[in-house]
Amino acid sequence: MTREEKSIAIEVLTAQLAGTNIVYVSDISGMNAESTSNLRRACYKAGIKLEVVKNTLLAKAMEASANDYGDLPSVLTGNSAIFISDVANAPGKIIKDFRKKSATPLLKGAYINAEIYIGDDQLDALATIKSKEELIGELIGLLQAPAQRVISALQNQFAKSEEATEEVEA
Repeated sequence: MTREEKSIAIEVLTAQLAGTNIVYVSDISGMNAESTSNLRRACYKAGIKLEVVKNTLLAKAMEASANDYGDLPSVLTGNSAIFISDVANAPGKIIKDFRKKSATPLLKGAYINAEIYIGDDQLDALATIKSKEELIGELIGLLQAPAQRVISALQNQFAKSEEATEEVEA
């Protein structure tokens, strides 16, 4: 790869990193062609971009990015692939699902909304992170609950007063 090609690759990676707040770094070496194809297919269906990258180029792109990746460049050894997603837990779920069948892919680290996660032991936590939509849904449910209880209590009181009126009239 020439110096110019490397420069272009770094610019492309920097642009990809700038366009997202969710990046997983994983080791997918050791996966056979069929498993790799299945992983790519699952990522595509989930709206996740999966790309095998050179460690040095990714490290330089992280350095050039406006985001602070902290210690994440330290995990860039061996083979590395990045998962870029709009949903925080989607790559974690896919990796965890593939791990049911084999030991790979291994999670090296992740950057999610300015938080850094290092190590494969973080996979369970990352797979259970709630998405923005799930959090908004829960918040709306919590906000609606008190109002629903008040309406329910008023309806019960109204129903009881109607029953009392019917008994008096009868």
